[in-house]
Amino acid sequence: MNKGNSPSYQPKSDKNFTALIITVSLIANIIILLLFFTNIGYKGKVGFDIYILPRMNAVFNSFTFIFLVCALIAIKRKNINVHRGFVLAAFASTFLFLLSYLTFHYLSPETARYGGEGAIRFIYFFILITHSFLAAIIVPLALFALVWGWTMQVKKHKKIVRWAMPIWLYVSITGVIVYLMMAPYY
Repeated sequence: MNKGNSPSYQPKSDKNFTALIITVSLIANIIILLLFFTNIGYKGKVGFDIYILPRMNAVFNSFTFIFLVCALIAIKRKNINVHRGFVLAAFASTFLFLLSYLTFHYLSPETARYGGEGAIRFIYFFILITHSFLAAIIVPLALFALVWGWTMQVKKHKKIVRWAMPIWLYVSITGVIVYLMMAPYY
Protein backbone atom coordinates (compact mmCIF):
# COMPACT_ATOMS: atom_id res chain seq x y z
CA MET A 1 0.00 0.00 0.00
CA ASN A 2 1.11 3.51 -0.63
CA LYS A 3 0.76 6.47 1.72
CA GLY A 4 -2.72 7.38 0.47
CA ASN A 5 -4.10 4.05 1.74
CA SER A 6 -4.98 2.96 -1.79
CA PRO A 7 -3.33 -0.01 -3.41
CA SER A 8 -0.24 0.55 -5.51
CA TYR A 9 -0.66 -1.55 -8.63
CA GLN A 10 2.37 -2.82 -10.45
CA PRO A 11 1.85 -4.12 -13.96
CA LYS A 12 2.07 -7.90 -14.18
CA SER A 13 3.16 -7.50 -17.78
CA ASP A 14 3.70 -4.74 -20.28
CA LYS A 15 2.56 -6.87 -23.21
CA ASN A 16 -0.43 -5.45 -25.02
CA PHE A 17 -1.04 -8.21 -27.62
CA THR A 18 -1.67 -5.57 -30.28
CA ALA A 19 -1.15 -7.87 -33.27
CA LEU A 20 -3.45 -10.55 -31.84
CA ILE A 21 -6.18 -8.06 -30.88
CA ILE A 22 -6.11 -6.31 -34.26
CA THR A 23 -6.15 -9.69 -36.06
CA VAL A 24 -9.10 -11.02 -34.04
CA SER A 25 -10.98 -7.73 -34.50
CA LEU A 26 -10.42 -7.70 -38.25
CA ILE A 27 -11.40 -11.35 -38.66
CA ALA A 28 -14.61 -10.91 -36.65
CA ASN A 29 -15.62 -7.80 -38.58
CA ILE A 30 -14.72 -9.29 -41.97
CA ILE A 31 -16.79 -12.41 -41.28
CA ILE A 32 -19.78 -10.26 -40.34
CA LEU A 33 -19.39 -8.12 -43.46
CA LEU A 34 -19.08 -11.20 -45.68
CA LEU A 35 -22.26 -12.69 -44.20
CA PHE A 36 -24.12 -9.44 -44.82
CA PHE A 37 -22.84 -8.37 -48.20
CA THR A 38 -22.16 -11.61 -50.05
CA ASN A 39 -24.26 -14.66 -50.70
CA ILE A 40 -22.06 -17.03 -48.72
CA GLY A 41 -24.03 -18.99 -46.24
CA TYR A 42 -25.88 -22.22 -45.84
CA LYS A 43 -28.14 -23.09 -48.77
CA GLY A 44 -29.77 -26.24 -47.41
CA LYS A 45 -32.78 -26.91 -45.23
CA VAL A 46 -32.54 -26.08 -41.55
CA GLY A 47 -34.25 -28.43 -39.12
CA PHE A 48 -35.28 -25.81 -36.55
CA ASP A 49 -36.80 -22.34 -36.36
CA ILE A 50 -33.75 -20.11 -36.89
CA TYR A 51 -35.73 -17.08 -35.69
CA ILE A 52 -35.08 -18.20 -32.13
CA LEU A 53 -31.51 -16.98 -32.69
CA PRO A 54 -32.29 -13.23 -32.91
CA ARG A 55 -34.25 -13.62 -29.66
CA MET A 56 -31.23 -15.30 -28.09
CA ASN A 57 -29.06 -12.46 -29.41
CA ALA A 58 -31.24 -9.97 -27.55
CA VAL A 59 -31.04 -12.06 -24.36
CA PHE A 60 -27.23 -12.25 -24.62
CA ASN A 61 -27.05 -8.49 -25.25
CA SER A 62 -29.28 -7.91 -22.21
CA PHE A 63 -26.97 -9.99 -20.03
CA THR A 64 -23.93 -8.17 -21.41
CA PHE A 65 -25.51 -4.83 -20.50
CA ILE A 66 -26.38 -6.02 -16.98
CA PHE A 67 -22.91 -7.51 -16.44
CA LEU A 68 -21.25 -4.29 -17.60
CA VAL A 69 -23.37 -2.15 -15.28
CA CYS A 70 -22.49 -4.51 -12.40
CA ALA A 71 -18.79 -4.33 -13.38
CA LEU A 72 -19.00 -0.54 -13.34
CA ILE A 73 -20.65 -0.52 -9.92
CA ALA A 74 -18.05 -2.97 -8.58
CA ILE A 75 -15.10 -0.90 -9.75
CA LYS A 76 -16.67 2.32 -8.40
CA ARG A 77 -16.71 0.48 -5.06
CA LYS A 78 -13.06 -0.53 -5.67
CA ASN A 79 -13.92 -4.22 -5.69
CA ILE A 80 -11.52 -5.38 -8.40
CA ASN A 81 -12.27 -9.10 -8.09
CA VAL A 82 -16.02 -8.63 -8.48
CA HIS A 83 -15.35 -6.18 -11.32
CA ARG A 84 -13.20 -8.76 -13.11
CA GLY A 85 -15.86 -11.43 -12.66
CA PHE A 86 -18.55 -9.27 -14.22
CA VAL A 87 -16.26 -8.19 -17.06
CA LEU A 88 -15.52 -11.85 -17.81
CA ALA A 89 -19.26 -12.59 -17.68
CA ALA A 90 -19.83 -9.71 -20.15
CA PHE A 91 -17.21 -11.18 -22.47
CA ALA A 92 -18.81 -14.63 -22.16
CA SER A 93 -22.29 -13.35 -22.99
CA THR A 94 -20.86 -11.28 -25.85
CA PHE A 95 -19.07 -14.36 -27.21
CA LEU A 96 -22.32 -16.34 -27.03
CA PHE A 97 -24.07 -13.46 -28.80
CA LEU A 98 -21.44 -13.51 -31.53
CA LEU A 99 -21.83 -17.28 -32.04
CA SER A 100 -25.61 -16.99 -32.20
CA TYR A 101 -25.46 -13.91 -34.46
CA LEU A 102 -23.05 -15.51 -36.92
CA THR A 103 -25.03 -18.76 -36.91
CA PHE A 104 -28.27 -16.91 -37.69
CA HIS A 105 -26.75 -14.91 -40.54
CA TYR A 106 -25.05 -18.01 -41.93
CA LEU A 107 -28.26 -20.07 -41.86
CA SER A 108 -30.74 -17.35 -42.78
CA PRO A 109 -31.72 -17.38 -46.45
CA GLU A 110 -31.99 -13.57 -46.39
CA THR A 111 -31.94 -10.74 -43.91
CA ALA A 112 -35.36 -9.60 -42.74
CA ARG A 113 -36.35 -6.08 -43.75
CA TYR A 114 -37.59 -3.46 -41.33
CA GLY A 115 -41.20 -2.57 -42.09
CA GLY A 116 -41.80 0.46 -39.90
CA GLU A 117 -42.84 3.74 -41.50
CA GLY A 118 -42.55 7.42 -40.74
CA ALA A 119 -40.42 8.78 -37.90
CA ILE A 120 -39.98 5.36 -36.31
CA ARG A 121 -38.21 4.19 -39.48
CA PHE A 122 -35.68 7.03 -39.16
CA ILE A 123 -35.18 6.23 -35.47
CA TYR A 124 -34.69 2.52 -36.21
CA PHE A 125 -32.07 3.16 -38.89
CA PHE A 126 -30.27 5.75 -36.75
CA ILE A 127 -30.05 3.23 -33.90
CA LEU A 128 -29.08 0.39 -36.26
CA ILE A 129 -26.34 2.38 -38.03
CA THR A 130 -24.80 3.76 -34.83
CA HIS A 131 -25.08 0.32 -33.21
CA SER A 132 -23.37 -1.40 -36.16
CA PHE A 133 -20.58 1.15 -36.49
CA LEU A 134 -19.83 1.15 -32.77
CA ALA A 135 -20.07 -2.66 -32.57
CA ALA A 136 -17.15 -2.87 -35.00
CA ILE A 137 -15.17 -0.36 -32.96
CA ILE A 138 -15.84 -1.95 -29.58
CA VAL A 139 -14.16 -5.24 -30.48
CA PRO A 140 -10.57 -3.97 -30.27
CA LEU A 141 -11.38 -1.42 -27.54
CA ALA A 142 -12.86 -4.08 -25.26
CA LEU A 143 -10.03 -6.52 -25.96
CA PHE A 144 -7.36 -3.92 -25.17
CA ALA A 145 -9.27 -2.94 -22.01
CA LEU A 146 -9.43 -6.61 -20.96
CA VAL A 147 -5.73 -7.25 -21.56
CA TRP A 148 -4.60 -4.06 -19.87
CA GLY A 149 -6.90 -4.62 -16.91
CA TRP A 150 -5.88 -8.25 -16.54
CA THR A 151 -2.17 -7.40 -16.68
CA MET A 152 -2.69 -4.53 -14.25
CA GLN A 153 -1.58 -1.85 -16.71
CA VAL A 154 -3.95 0.40 -14.81
CA LYS A 155 -3.14 3.73 -16.49
CA LYS A 156 -3.72 2.28 -19.96
CA HIS A 157 -6.80 0.41 -18.74
CA LYS A 158 -8.40 3.50 -17.22
CA LYS A 159 -7.65 5.54 -20.33
CA ILE A 160 -9.29 3.10 -22.73
CA VAL A 161 -12.31 2.16 -20.59
CA ARG A 162 -13.40 5.80 -20.57
CA TRP A 163 -14.30 5.09 -24.21
CA ALA A 164 -14.86 1.35 -24.19
CA MET A 165 -17.37 1.14 -21.34
CA PRO A 166 -19.93 3.67 -22.66
CA ILE A 167 -19.57 2.35 -26.21
CA TRP A 168 -20.02 -1.27 -25.10
CA LEU A 169 -23.01 -0.32 -22.95
CA TYR A 170 -24.55 1.52 -25.93
CA VAL A 171 -23.89 -1.37 -28.30
CA SER A 172 -25.36 -3.96 -25.94
CA ILE A 173 -28.54 -2.01 -25.10
CA THR A 174 -29.12 -0.88 -28.69
CA GLY A 175 -28.76 -4.51 -29.78
CA VAL A 176 -31.79 -5.26 -27.63
CA ILE A 177 -33.66 -2.21 -28.98
CA VAL A 178 -32.91 -3.19 -32.59
CA TYR A 179 -34.24 -6.69 -31.89
CA LEU A 180 -37.43 -5.35 -30.27
CA MET A 181 -38.03 -3.00 -33.20
CA MET A 182 -37.25 -5.72 -35.76
CA ALA A 183 -39.04 -8.67 -34.07
CA PRO A 184 -42.41 -8.16 -35.81
CA TYR A 185 -40.72 -8.54 -39.21
CA TYR A 186 -38.96 -11.87 -38.69
